Amino acid sequence: MTQALPAPRTAQALRARQQRTEASLQRIQDTVAHLAKTPITVSAVARHADVSRTFLYEHSQARTLVEEATRRAAGRRIQDRHDELAEREASWWERALNTEDPLKATQGEVLDLQTEWTEDDIVRITTEYAMFKRRVRELEQENRRVTDRLAAARDNVRFADKRIADPEAQLIDDGSPGSAPPGS
Repeated sequence: MTQALPAPRTAQALRARQQRTEASLQRIQDTVAHLAKTPITVSAVARHADVSRTFLYEHSQARTLVEEATRRAAGRRIQDRHDELAEREASWWERALNTEDPLKATQGEVLDLQTEWTEDDIVRITTEYAMFKRRVRELEQENRRVTDRLAAARDNVRFADKRIADPEAQLIDDGSPGSAPPGS
């Protein structure tokens, strides 16, 4: 049994279908390459490549392209997370190493300071500290006294202003053009 050659119209329709399929596959490849940095889903590829999801599921080449792109994207995300964690770990390690030397230097300075002071120096500094602390308390008390006196003086000025303002207002009211002068 020999296979009959398709009629010219059928052959033409098959060629057109093959060209559409190849064009769709090319759009899918371009879309997958374009979406490489984002999560790749069948819906996203179908939307960007202007093909149906059914085409992506039913056509084996299209399905393979999407599956490979999805695997590559997942691998890149895992690698990106791994790189980020490694970078964080490296920066932590570097910060720890960078703080070790200044810490040792500071500890050395503290030890040097401790060994340089005599017992008399420590007694003198402690005594001066107690004197300064007592002087600070005295100044704080003096500050409170002065603040209280200032508040009292302000209250007196306000009271005096009110006492002066009341008779002035009464004089103005008594001497206004609409009122009769006293004694008329």
